[in-house]
Amino acid sequence: MKEKNFKNLDEQIEIFKQKGMTINDEDYVKEILLRENYFFLNGYRHLFMNSAFDKTFKEGTTFEEMYSLFLFDRSFRNILFKYLLVIENNLKSITSYQLSKKYGYKESDYLKPKNFTRKPEKQAQLNDLLKKMKRQIRINGSQHSATLHYVSNYGYIPLWILVKVLSFGIVSEMYSILKTEDQKEIADIYGIDSDVLMNYLPILANYRNLCAHEDILYENKTQKTINDTVFHSLLKIPKEDDEYIYGKNDVFALIIILKQMLVEEDFKNMCIELDNVIETLNYNLKTISINKVLDKMGFPINWEDIRKIERSKL
Repeated sequence: MKEKNFKNLDEQIEIFKQKGMTINDEDYVKEILLRENYFFLNGYRHLFMNSAFDKTFKEGTTFEEMYSLFLFDRSFRNILFKYLLVIENNLKSITSYQLSKKYGYKESDYLKPKNFTRKPEKQAQLNDLLKKMKRQIRINGSQHSATLHYVSNYGYIPLWILVKVLSFGIVSEMYSILKTEDQKEIADIYGIDSDVLMNYLPILANYRNLCAHEDILYENKTQKTINDTVFHSLLKIPKEDDEYIYGKNDVFALIIILKQMLVEEDFKNMCIELDNVIETLNYNLKTISINKVLDKMGFPINWEDIRKIERSKL
């Protein structure tokens, strides 16, 4: 097996130079490489390459330009993460409220198997998920301040407290095994179909984890795709082989989901923040255009128009 040997900062810079990158200030580049990690920064090189086969940098590409894409992705990721946490909190609040109201507030009540779907193909998943949730109760009952308070003073942990220590992934999976009527009641809060919400939640959980771990965001593609929406048609997103080319399994698909799940004021503020970082990147790009980045993200040129579409009029 071929080994990947350690390269010091000078050797890392030399690799960039050999591939045609312009290095204006070696001391500055060394400082950034040491702080940010060559491997992570190098993950942003692709848009600046001549082609998939000619893996040299386009003439005039500077380290600063590639680093600006890295910083853009970080800023974009942090903005989305902030609003994904809003969605996570909303979902946990709505779910715990609806289920507690119907099934009770003690874990001995709300975790009964009969409160969930009875579909045979879902029973293994149901049993596994209930074990995960009970395990979280055991672990956090004496460790987390909120759960410890309820265990110590009341002898149980209500669902609206338990969801605080459950991951977004577990809560979204819990939605998939609820009874149909409970799924509908939760989805109705968002004004979307329960099957649509079931499709959206794993995608949201995926992006939430991607943002939390600082993975590359802008070119991310999810395995799951979202169904065609009215937003695709209103934005006149072009099609290829009868499929929309943007907003299906890319970052813009996430924006479409957030449009439907955030309150309008939050969505508006998010779009303003995103537009600001896009404009900053546009100013810093020299050898490639901002449209090349937006295309990689699945953003149509008129992406901002989604902010103007009123859900109440759909």
